[in-house]
Amino acid sequence: MRTRVVFTLALSVASALAQTAPAPAAKPDPDLLTLSDGEKLIGHFVRASGDHVIFHSDVLGDLTIAWANVKELHSAQRYVVVSKDTKLDHRVEANKLPRGTISEADQTLLIEPTPNAPAQKIPVADAAHVLDEATFQKVVFHNPGFFQDWKGAVTAGASIVQATQQSRTFTGAVSLIRATPAEDWLAPRNRTIVDFSASDGFEIQPATPKIKTEIVHADAERDQYFRGKSLYGFGQVAFDHNYSQGLDLQSNVGGGLGYTVIQKANETLDFKGSITYVRQNFQARESDTSLLGSNFIETFTHKTAHGILFLESITITPTWTVLEDYSGAATGSVSIPVFKRIGFTTAISDNFLNNPPPGFKKNSFQLTTGLTYTLK
Repeated sequence: MRTRVVFTLALSVASALAQTAPAPAAKPDPDLLTLSDGEKLIGHFVRASGDHVIFHSDVLGDLTIAWANVKELHSAQRYVVVSKDTKLDHRVEANKLPRGTISEADQTLLIEPTPNAPAQKIPVADAAHVLDEATFQKVVFHNPGFFQDWKGAVTAGASIVQATQQSRTFTGAVSLIRATPAEDWLAPRNRTIVDFSASDGFEIQPATPKIKTEIVHADAERDQYFRGKSLYGFGQVAFDHNYSQGLDLQSNVGGGLGYTVIQKANETLDFKGSITYVRQNFQARESDTSLLGSNFIETFTHKTAHGILFLESITITPTWTVLEDYSGAATGSVSIPVFKRIGFTTAISDNFLNNPPPGFKKNSFQLTTGLTYTLK
């Protein structure tokens, strides 16, 4: 009897839940794209960027089509249109952009905000980006977690000689950057940069002391842009160890202002200046010193249409408390894609230290090659 009662109650609850459960959402009508030759594609309009449209065909998959080849486009979903030369500040301007269901004919976009509101017309040539509302909200208002949205590369190389002389050289580098937001048409909010590089090696030959090479560099930087501007404040920390210059550890901590002169999807140029504290510890302890100085930095990146990436940076560090103890560094690299995310990288690095201990040269120059894996 008890089992029958429990079973009856369970059946009643299940029946009630089934009756009150919401019906599944109706699947939206498919989008329709008509090419200039009259061919029709049925599927989903994903987005448009520049002169091209990305359309997912139910039969052919994702297609990239030039706007010039699109005769008509109809979609019942809501999209946001971003005009060319627009740099959005996500706090205000993002909600003022044209949005609604869209259609296109005669190279003109028709945006209908609501069924009763007047439609707005925008020439296709004036539309830099067309995104669905969900994607737009994500790229504009997204705040990534600590481990999210990092881009960068990992490079490794080695040289081994086994003969009368024995030599081993290992090089590696990790370069990470995270810009928020990630889209270049949005006004930047902040940027985080982390770099690490190391070169370690030795050479042994008969009747000769072992020759050692050990050069390590690490730095981190946080940029915070002022609202709607290319000007930003930044904090920076850098550490250097160079056995070839008698330098056990140089610590460089400071902060200042930077200015982004060029900010494009394939090219950036920055100039920075800061006040910095420098602590130098040498193998010869009598040469240890603490200094107050400045960092003047120029960085440039450029990526070609074929995916070749060029990086260049120059840092000059004058020291105001002891004028003779200035230093500087210059780096440059070219990375050529080979297969998918794998590339071949050639890099140079020149470190200058005007106050090394006696017996050490002021310059330390490196030329390295290796394979690079692009993280994203």
